[in-house]
Amino acid sequence: MAYKIIESQCTVCGMCEPVCPNEAIYEKRGMFYINPDLCTECDGFFETAQCADVCPVSNTCVPA
Repeated sequence: MAYKIIESQCTVCGMCEPVCPNEAIYEKRGMFYINPDLCTECDGFFETAQCADVCPVSNTCVPA
C-alpha cells in the first residue's frame, strides 16, 4: 500500500519531499504528490511514514 497527499489540506510547505527515502514525492504545478509505484510507506527504512511524521497538517499524508 502507498500513502497519498490530501490536496485540499496540503499547504505546499515541501517538508515531505526531502524525507522520502524512495524519492516518491514530487511537485507538479504547485502541488505535491506521491507516486504510488515508488511509495513503500518507508518500510525497510523507518518504522513510520516519514511524510506523515513531518507534515505540519494532521491527516494530510495518509494511507491510500
